[in-house]
Amino acid sequence: MTSKSAAAIDKARAEGRAALVGYLPAGYPTVEESIAAGIALAENGADLIEIGIPYSDPVMDGQVIQAATTQALANGFSVRQVFDVVAGITAKTDAAVLVMTYWNPVVRMGVDEFSRRLAEAGGAGLITPDLIPDEADEWMAASDKYGLDRVFLVAPSSTAERMQRTVDASRGFVYAVSIMGVTGARSSVSTAARNVVAAAHDAGAERVCVGLGVSNAEQVREIAAYAEGVIVGTALVSALGNGGVDAVGSLTRELSSGLAREEA
Repeated sequence: MTSKSAAAIDKARAEGRAALVGYLPAGYPTVEESIAAGIALAENGADLIEIGIPYSDPVMDGQVIQAATTQALANGFSVRQVFDVVAGITAKTDAAVLVMTYWNPVVRMGVDEFSRRLAEAGGAGLITPDLIPDEADEWMAASDKYGLDRVFLVAPSSTAERMQRTVDASRGFVYAVSIMGVTGARSSVSTAARNVVAAAHDAGAERVCVGLGVSNAEQVREIAAYAEGVIVGTALVSALGNGGVDAVGSLTRELSSGLAREEA
C-alpha cells in the first residue's frame, strides 16, 4: 500500500533534505482562507500539510493555536468542513495532506465514515494525538480499508515497549514530540528530541518527524540534521493571523531554507 506521507518524505530525502510539515487549523480565519493558506504552504516549500480540526478541549495546543481554533469554532466551523479544506488543498497541490484531530470528533462521525470521506477528499491520513495503538483497532481497520496513513505520537516519556508498539502501528511517519520544559531551555529540548528520534529509529521507524515549537530556519536546520521531517505549527498560525496568506508563504520559504542536510 503506497503511503502519500512516506512518498512525500522520501522525495525530500532524495533531494538531500528533510521534509517540511506545516500545520494550520481548518476554518481559520475562514474555510476559504485556510484552503488558500494550505496552498501557499505547498507552493512555498512544505512537503506535507497538517490540517487541525478545531476542538473545544484541546489538550496539547498552545495559546496561539487555541485562540485560532476558538475563533474558527466561533465562526461556525463544523467537523465535516475539514473535508472541504482537504479537498481544496489537494486539488491544487501535490503535498500530502493529513488531518490532525483528537479522537472524539472521529468517533462521533463514525470511524469508517470519517475515513471514507477523508480518502475521497484526497487526504493522506490522520495524526491522532490522544489515540494510542492499543485502543485503535477500529482505526487500524478503516485506515487499511481506505489506504490512509496513521500517525501516532511518541515522546521522551515513551517506554521502550510503548515506542515499539507505536512504531509498529504507524504508517507514513512517526510523530515525535519533545516535551518542552521551561521556555528557552533550547539545549535540553534538542537533546530530548534527538533522543526520541533515535529511540524511534532503533525501534524500526524509517521516518520520524519532530514537532518542537520550531519557529525559524535555524531550528529547522538543527532538527533536519537527525530527523526525516520538521513540523512547524504555531509560527505559521501566528503568521496567518497577523499577515494573512502572504505571510504564511514567506515564512514557509524562510523555514524551508533550513531543510538541506549539512554535509558531514
